[in-house]
Amino acid sequence: MKKSALALAVLAALSLSTTAHAQTNVQVYGLIDAGVEHVNHAAANDGSVTRVVSGGKNTSRWGFRGTEDLGGGLKAVFGLEGGILLDTGAQDGALFKRQAYVGLDGSLGRVVIGRSFTTTYDLVIKVDPMGFAPNYSWATSGNATGPSKYGMTTAFDNLIKYTGKTGGFVYGATIGLGEQAGSPSDGRKYAVGGSWTGSGLLVMASYEQVNGLNVAATGRHDETTAFHVGADYRTGPWRIDAAMRGYKLESGKAATPDVRGDTYWAGVSYNPNAWTLTGAVYHVNTKNLAADKDADPTMLVVRAMYALSKRTDLYLSAAHANADHGQLVGLSRDDPGFASNQTGITAGIQHRF
Repeated sequence: MKKSALALAVLAALSLSTTAHAQTNVQVYGLIDAGVEHVNHAAANDGSVTRVVSGGKNTSRWGFRGTEDLGGGLKAVFGLEGGILLDTGAQDGALFKRQAYVGLDGSLGRVVIGRSFTTTYDLVIKVDPMGFAPNYSWATSGNATGPSKYGMTTAFDNLIKYTGKTGGFVYGATIGLGEQAGSPSDGRKYAVGGSWTGSGLLVMASYEQVNGLNVAATGRHDETTAFHVGADYRTGPWRIDAAMRGYKLESGKAATPDVRGDTYWAGVSYNPNAWTLTGAVYHVNTKNLAADKDADPTMLVVRAMYALSKRTDLYLSAAHANADHGQLVGLSRDDPGFASNQTGITAGIQHRF
């Protein structure tokens, strides 16, 4: 069923792209990224593993997007985007899990409805030295081991999203409707923020709140909040990034302490020609934990990338993560660790079309 749906979607995209008329533009696009990773402490038996990974640098995806000129500077826009697990060829979640939206774009800004990336995500990705790499970046979500990922929400279902631009300022807001009858705040999500760019410097700030569903015993819901501040500075072949996230989860359950943690990261990149060399550090200051459970994990990352063309890159990344007090830590935001440290190296190739 899923394979049939995917095939029909691809055929529809190709058909649209070949029959588009002068006022309509439809684009089929994608990013294919695969690598080979060797990582230690990958299982409870303390063993190492060598594996093919999908998305060593960026998440593999495909999709199609389009615009129609409505006149007077107004355009209709749409986008459909799904993830691919390149190591198996499987679909990554729902067919268009990454984005599925339609909206309008004009002089006053852009409004879309459906599922898409949040305002927070759009801003945070600008200050991640690793570019939101699925492997070896904690900018959007920390390591998967521990009581919380201390992260942010990259996309909302049932959203209404606005993005505007004035001079060097980019700003926006996103709301994800909870769709709970009689309790509109349950399940509702918000994100708001903006950035300013000038003279090689970008500064950003954002805030989001995600509500859980009502807990019958207390009449309250979980409430997760995260704020970000960050900067990106570029001069010649150099790029410097620094940012932080403050995370808090207030539980709707009775007698349950808050989960709190701050994530800090910084990085430097050097891009003199076809090569891009990047070094980064990520650190999570975990809070509200007993002293012997306070992991405070840190990850160091280096990456060398070589552009074979404008669309194809080779990369080699290495990372090491360590946690305090014998707590578990993992390099990836998706895979748990099985020791208080983990080291990995990934060699891969990425192609954009």
